Amino acid sequence: MAIDAGTVKRLVRAALDEDLGSGDITTEWTVPEHQEAHAELIAKAEGVIAGIDVAAATFRTVDPAITFLPRVSDGSPVTSGEVVAELSGPARGILTGERTALNFLQRMSGIATETARFCAAVADTGARILDTRKTAPGLRLLDKYAVTVGGGHNHRMGLYDMVLLKENHVAAAGGVDAAVRAVRAQMQHSGRTVKLGIEVESLAQLNAAVDVGVDWILLDNMTAEAMRQAVARVRELGDARPFLEASGNVRIDNVRSIAETGVDAISIGALTHSVRALDLSLLFR
Repeated sequence: MAIDAGTVKRLVRAALDEDLGSGDITTEWTVPEHQEAHAELIAKAEGVIAGIDVAAATFRTVDPAITFLPRVSDGSPVTSGEVVAELSGPARGILTGERTALNFLQRMSGIATETARFCAAVADTGARILDTRKTAPGLRLLDKYAVTVGGGHNHRMGLYDMVLLKENHVAAAGGVDAAVRAVRAQMQHSGRTVKLGIEVESLAQLNAAVDVGVDWILLDNMTAEAMRQAVARVRELGDARPFLEASGNVRIDNVRSIAETGVDAISIGALTHSVRALDLSLLFR
């Protein structure tokens, strides 16, 4: 996944406007206007870096005279004390951009780091690690990009690129059959075809989903044994079988056992909704 420069520019500008307001009075009132500085971005914990270009764009937006020299690239593992980037240029600009740049870089690196942990835990099982829509409002593209940097895969980007019928959709539509018929009628009417998925919580619901012929089945909070039975059931369909996603209460200590049931993917909201930021610091030298 790539993030276009225009999107990065828009997000950086919004974040800086939020922080700056009418101006950085602490810096303006204490640091001489023409003071030059050299600084280093330093990792204070082990992790995986993501968001280098976003951090660079932040400082560049504050003051184009700032030189941002990356020492690592996105996807690089870092250890505590390692220099992530060097900066030089106007001291005022570096100080003004520091917090916004770190907010982006720490969050994105935290997501990449956590994703890498889950990917390592399911290595060699064939299961993909997926993100969800449980992202920070306004930062979805950055959050989902960081997941891919950590080795994960993106689920749907939003409500517009896949149909995923959940419990409340089915209830409001009048049942599985009615919901699926309505979706297919709208696809035909609009001339637009997207993947059709449905959430199930039991093997009975799985069989109903198989019977109506969907592309994607989300196994929600099912036991490992039920997931194994679900895998066996859909494999009977051969190449026409739906994609199986497991979700719900996924943790680092149980993700491998879930992967070993044979599901195609495991989605984890915690990759983005409650991520622990990677500890990074900017220090003047």
